[in-house]
Formats: sequence, structure tokens, C-alpha cells
Amino acid sequence: MQMSRCSGGRPPPGCRRSGAVRDSLGGRGADARAPSCELRSPAMAPAPPPAASFSPAEVQRRLAAGACWVRCGARLYDLTSFVRHHPGGEQLLRARAGQDVTADLDGPPHRHSANARLWLEQYYVGELCGDPQSCVENGAVAAAETQKTDPAMEPRFEEVDWEKDLVDWQKPLLWQVGHLEEKYDEWVHQPVARPIRLFHSDFVEALSKTVWYSVPLIWMPLLLYLSWSYYQTLTQGNVRLFASFTTEYSVAVPESVFPGLFALGMFLWSLTEYFLHRFLFHMKPPSNSYYLITLHFLMHGQHHKAPFDDSRLVVPPVPASIMVAFFYVFLRLILPEAVGGTVFAGGLLGYVLYDMTHYYLHFGSPHKGSYLCNMKTHHIKHHFSHQKAGFGISTKLWDHIFHTLIPEEPHLKTQ
Repeated sequence: MQMSRCSGGRPPPGCRRSGAVRDSLGGRGADARAPSCELRSPAMAPAPPPAASFSPAEVQRRLAAGACWVRCGARLYDLTSFVRHHPGGEQLLRARAGQDVTADLDGPPHRHSANARLWLEQYYVGELCGDPQSCVENGAVAAAETQKTDPAMEPRFEEVDWEKDLVDWQKPLLWQVGHLEEKYDEWVHQPVARPIRLFHSDFVEALSKTVWYSVPLIWMPLLLYLSWSYYQTLTQGNVRLFASFTTEYSVAVPESVFPGLFALGMFLWSLTEYFLHRFLFHMKPPSNSYYLITLHFLMHGQHHKAPFDDSRLVVPPVPASIMVAFFYVFLRLILPEAVGGTVFAGGLLGYVLYDMTHYYLHFGSPHKGSYLCNMKTHHIKHHFSHQKAGFGISTKLWDHIFHTLIPEEPHLKTQ
């Protein structure tokens, strides 16, 4: 059960949270212009509302209704909307519903990153209070434990204040991020649990978003058509390699090579996927280049800023069409039509599987110990703590080969 209140939980549009996230989350300076909001008084900003308090009985009632609330000391978090996204699996969070997870943040199985702790604060809903005195005591104990065990991770006890972010979340972000300059790289890799708007125009904004099933719906019919068409061409027996250079040494291409060419296309796509993700999507744009920062945010930065915005997890049809057309023309130029077309069809299937896998790694809940569960953990670590490693989405093969695997953590509790 997700609560809609300004004092905690995920805020609804136009709603602000109390508290402050300091410079580590992109806090604005005192002289920065505060973002406009229809809830703001023209004379002065309203005082932050006090944190809500919940009795143990109220928490138990919500747990019984199916909500997933956890606590750190006396602080309560409603993770109901996040359980399916949790890289450790939904069952892991459900098993800890109603419990104090302070120790779990330090592991085992792993120590949660600063980004993960800041992410948790977006689900803060209030304090656990049996009575006012116990509320104060619990809060004091939690704060003391934080200072003693993990002083570098104080952000876990800071609430999210969207007015102190470096951008105005009430306006499209695409035209703002270029002004962040040297602060952009840190800001874009601090994920938030809220949707992003890129453009002023509703039409252009709609083109930048899509549902996950648009990928198989659009590309699978084309894939089947091309596969059948080029297989039929190969069965005619008149397709030859190198015929454009020499007729004497050209090589006939029999229909039996169709599966091999198709598999080659899928293999080449997995390599292309890795290189695109590593060298294009994760380039670090120059801090003095407004346009390169804007381009990076449009291509991939938006996904790292809002990794669970389900409307931006697969490539929308318009940019996907440009990419698909580029690869098709390229293969047609360097290979005979039927050969290049068959390799392209295999690559197209690889792309569809990549996009579907990517979506599932964010929103699926795979069984613990399965291949997809392992890949989900690997990919979410890439988002929250290892942005310069773990570039494979559908496979770790190329991370192994190019030594960009996310390092394994020791399964020992950090003291």
C-alpha cells in the first residue's frame, strides 16, 4: 500500500518532501533559483511538514493488507512498489517485512552502496512510535548506531527534498542537464524513483516513450518476413560471395549455411550491444559541452537517472527504426543481399531479445539461483554502484573477455 503524502513515500506530482539531501544528491546553493511549483506561496516557501508517526498496530495492519514496510531504527519505509525491482529478489524483501533492516544494509550478502541507501530514503513514510518518548529514544539509538558503525553512510537518514536538486523537476529535464557541467556525471548516476519528462511538446514526449511489447509487436513480423525471404533466395543456389570482386574465385552460398549466418548475426549483435553500452552510452561528455551532455542524457543518462521508469526501458520505435535501418544498409553494402539480410535478421532477433531481457531485469522477479536472477543482480549493481563495469545486458561473455566484470563481494558481514 503506497501512501501519498508530502512527508514520506513516493511523492505524487507537484508534491514536495521535507528534509534535505545534501550536495551528494546535488543540493543547490543558497543563491540558486528555487523551482516554481503551484503549491508554493509567492511570498515564502511553506515550512516542511512534520514526519508522520505510526503505531506498531498500524504497521501490522498494513503488513496484513499486503504492504511491505521495513524500518531502520525507528524510521519506516514503504517498499511495496519496489519489491519486484529488488535485485536480491522479491522474496528477500517480503521475508523482512516489518523488521529492522539496518544490519542488512551492511550485508551479507552484500554491502549496499551510498546510492542504494539514498534510494531507500525516497520510500520513507514516517516514524515508528509507541509513545512520544519511545519515538525520541528509538531515533536517538538509530542515529548513534549510524555514527558508530558507518559514519560514511549518513545519507540513509536524510529525506529527499526535490527542491534542493540541481534541476527543476517540474520542467522538462533535457534542456536543463547541459547546464550542470562538471556536476552532471555524479548527478546522472544517482538514481531516483520517479518518472522523467524530457520535452515540452506532448507529441515529441510521447515519441520518446513506449511500452515493452511494442518491440516484439513491431520487429518480430519484420524478422520472420526477412528470414523466410532470404532463406528462399538461398535455396535458389545462385548466391555467391566475392562475386563483386571476382567471378573466378567467388564462393557459392548453399541454403545449409542459413542457420550459421543467422547465429552469426545474433553473436555480432551481442558484441555490438556491449560496445554501444560501454563506449557510447557510458562516454563521459566534456563538462564544458552543453550539447554532448544533452545528447548523452537523451541516449542513456535518463535511464540511469530513473532506472525504473517503465516507459523508457526499451528503445522507442522511432530511434529504433533509425538504428535498424543503419545496420541493414551497412550489411547490404558489404555482403550479398541474401547473406547480409540473413545476418541482419539474426542480429534483429538479438536486439529483440536484448530489449526484452533488459526490461525483465528491471521489472521481472526471477527465481533465486536462476540465470536471469544472476543477471538481474549484475545489472542493478551496474546502476547503483558499478557504472563503469558490467556492460553486458543479455550475457556476461564480453565483460569476461574485456575484463569489465563487476567484482564479486566477499560474503562476510562488514564490521
